[in-house]
Parts: sequence; structure tokens; C-alpha cells
Amino acid sequence: MRSTLARSFQALKPLYHENPLGLPRSGTPPTWAKRPQRRKITGVEKVIAVSSAKGGVGKSTVAANLSLAFARLGFRSGVLDTDIFGPSIPTLFNLSGEPRLSKSKSHCSERPICRTHAALDNQLVPLTNYGVKTMSMGYLVGENAPVVWRGPMVMKAIQQLLHEVDWGGLDVLVLDLPPGTGDTQLTITQQVILDGRPPLICAIKLPGSSTNVAPGSVIVTTPHTLATKDAVKGINMFKTVDVNILGLVQNMSLFKCPHCHGETSVFGSNERVERMCAEHKIDLLGDIPLHPNIGDDGDKGKPTVVSEPTSDRASAFLQIAQAICHKIDLKGN
Repeated sequence: MRSTLARSFQALKPLYHENPLGLPRSGTPPTWAKRPQRRKITGVEKVIAVSSAKGGVGKSTVAANLSLAFARLGFRSGVLDTDIFGPSIPTLFNLSGEPRLSKSKSHCSERPICRTHAALDNQLVPLTNYGVKTMSMGYLVGENAPVVWRGPMVMKAIQQLLHEVDWGGLDVLVLDLPPGTGDTQLTITQQVILDGRPPLICAIKLPGSSTNVAPGSVIVTTPHTLATKDAVKGINMFKTVDVNILGLVQNMSLFKCPHCHGETSVFGSNERVERMCAEHKIDLLGDIPLHPNIGDDGDKGKPTVVSEPTSDRASAFLQIAQAICHKIDLKGN
């Protein structure tokens, strides 16, 4: 496999517009239709998109801890970092290094191998820690190397991350979306089956496939006025593209003093978020308290669900994960 920099930053050449990640090809290179087709992610049963229209609200921390909570509940869990310009998952999971490439597990008798089975070769193999499989652009470029790409290159890279990773069988995949309501969000809603129907219908079988893999999205916000205003934009975006909203997670909701044990709403009253949920008819999945350990745990590469599994903070993530399981009909074996 070519070196990381050679693969990533020769992307200005026209050749790489169809293959910005520089993956080696077997047989005919895959192409995508001009009008994107929504399809399932191979080997994944359910997909949950964790989103926030506002940066800095702890979306990646929530996504990472939810994926770990699903694993703790006994599910085969993964997380895909779709933030091309500012990936966070490598830091949160204390992972680095270039992913290896998969080899086809098929026993295709055709020579040369047919296009269907050739597509199974040279897929990115996720990096795993704490029982969760992960993939991120952060593994494909240097830690301090910027990704200087225009929109079309970013969208092609997203397509490859969505459909050229060998997940090896997952019950649930958490998509950590970048902040905003731009190209990446639109590409994902066009490329993945993000079902806009009620949760009970999300379990309908598709012909020749497993269950519908993308039950919907989770919105993350803080009680701060600026954050809730942008959260409404995110809600309206998913409604516009007909994606089911599973609910909202309120991060940094209350600060509990370790000395007097009094509770303070540092970023504003929780009633603001409750009113927003009522107005837009979406569920409040749960609250994550404001606690310095949550940020410190992530900075150390060992998120709260793993580092402090018996804490109230970890319990909050687990309760939200359980609420999501109920909504998407995700049941243990």
C-alpha cells in the first residue's frame, strides 16, 4: 500500500476524484451513478447518525460513548468518523496507524475473479479498541496533516468510507457526523438508507437483504441558546431529507458541585431544550451532566463508558443507548 501522504495528497490529480483514499483496485474500478442511490452498508444491520448543527457541543464524545454503550450491552458495535477535516475518533479511542486492506473471503471459481467478488478485495479493515470497530480519515493522514480538498473530493471520500470498509458484521454502526448541515450530511443521507418512517416500520425486511440498516438520526445539543438555535436547523434538515429523528441528547445539562452537591445550569435552563423537543415533536433521549471527567476521559483516549463504567455519567450514556435500542428494535441474542 502506498504511503499515507502519497495516497492522500496526490488527490489533486483527476484520477483520484473517483478514488480519493487511493485504495488499490481489483478488476474494474467501482463507479457511482450521477444521482446517488441509497443502499445498505454491507455487513451492518442498523445505522445511527449522530449529528449536531453546532460545533463544540460534544457530539463526537456522545457518539463514541454510545458505540461503547452498545458494545457493553452485548451488541457488535462500530463507529465511523465522517468528519474529513477534523476527525476525533482516533483520539477518543487511542488508536493510530494506517488500516490494512482486506482480502476476499470468497471462493469465486471465475478467473479472473468476477466483479462482484473483486469488490470484496482491498477494503479498509477497521481498527478496534474496547470491543468497538472504528474507521476514520484520521487513520489515513498524518496526525498534523491537513486535508485540503474541495467538496467533490470530500463527497467521494465519504462514499468510500461508507461503502469500502470491511466491517465484518455489526449489529449497529454509529456515524459521527461533522457539525453543520452541508455536503457531508447531504451525501450521507443520499448514500445510506436513513429511513424516515416510524421506528416500528424500520424493521421491515428488504428483498434479499437484512433489516433496513439505518433507522435514523440522533441530535446532540447543549442548553445554550446558540446551540439550541442550531439544533433546530439540524432537526429541520433531517425532516427535509425525510430522515427519521430518533431523538435529542442534551449534553452538559447540569453541573453538580462535588462539595455541596448542589446542581447548577451553567449553560441555561434545561426547560429550553424540553420546549424545543415539544415544539418539534421529538423525544428527549436523555441528559449528560457537565463533568470535567468526561472531557478528560476522551482526551486520554479512554471514554467514560470504559474508564468509569460504574459512574452516573456512564449510566447516562447506557440509558440513552437502551432508549435507542428500543426505538430501532435492536435486540440482544
